[in-house]
Amino acid sequence: MILALLSLAVLLVCGYMVGSELLARQKEKEDFEQLAKLVAVEKPSISPAPSAHPSTGSLPGNEEIPDESPSEIEPAQTRNLSELFAMNEDFVGWLCIPETDINYPVMHTPDDPEKYLRRNFQGEYSESGVPFLDFRCSLDSGNLIIYGHNMMNGTMFAALQGYVQEDFCKAHPIVEFQTADGCSKYQVFAVAWVKSNDDWYQFVNVDTAEDFNKAVDKIMSKVLFTINSAPEYGVQILTLSTCYDSAHNGRLLVLAAKI
Repeated sequence: MILALLSLAVLLVCGYMVGSELLARQKEKEDFEQLAKLVAVEKPSISPAPSAHPSTGSLPGNEEIPDESPSEIEPAQTRNLSELFAMNEDFVGWLCIPETDINYPVMHTPDDPEKYLRRNFQGEYSESGVPFLDFRCSLDSGNLIIYGHNMMNGTMFAALQGYVQEDFCKAHPIVEFQTADGCSKYQVFAVAWVKSNDDWYQFVNVDTAEDFNKAVDKIMSKVLFTINSAPEYGVQILTLSTCYDSAHNGRLLVLAAKI
C-alpha cells in the first residue's frame, strides 16, 4: 500500500512538472505571437536597386541550385518597429525568414552578452530566451552573428534544422533583418556544422580583404554544402547560430550574404 501511494505521488508530481513545462512553453510562444502582432508589415513604395550579382553553387551529387538574381527577389516588407523600440531599449531589430516559424525580435546587450539567453522580451525568466546579436557586433560589422535556441517545441531557431535539407534551402533562400536603418535581405550561401568554439565565432569585424578571405575560405572548408558562391570582400555576412547535436557540443550555422 505504501509503495503504491509513493508511486502515485511520484506520478502526480511528474505529471504536474510536465504540465507546468508545457504551459510555460505555450505561454512563451503566445507572448512572441503578441509581439509579432504589434509589428505591422508595410509594403515598400519603391523597389531598391540591386546591389549584388547572381551566381551558382553546387550540392553533393553535382546538383546545382540556381541562384535568384537580385532583379527577381521581391523587396523586403518593412515592419513598424517603433512600439518595440519604445518598449525595450535592448531591442535592435526584427529577424524573419519568410514562410518559416522564424519571425522574432533580436536583442543586443554589449555590456551583458547573454542577458537574453534565458529571458523574454520583458526581461523575465524564460527558457526560450530571445534571439540576440553577438555582443562584439555593431550593426555595421562585417559579420552579424545572431544566436537563438533550438527549442524542442519548434520555436526560436529550431526551424534552422531544415537547412540541412536541399529542398528546404531551395524554398527558403532569403533572410530578412530589419533595424532602425531599414530592412535588408540576405541570401543564404552555405550551411555548416561546427563546434561551439569554432574560429568563425571570432570573425566579427573585417579589417582587410586578406582577413575576410581567410576566414571565409576556412568556414567554407567545413560547410555541409554550398547554395551559392561565397561573398566577396565588402559584402556583409549574416550568421544564424543554434545548437545542433548538443551531445557533441555542435552548432548549426546558416550563412547569408547581404544583397
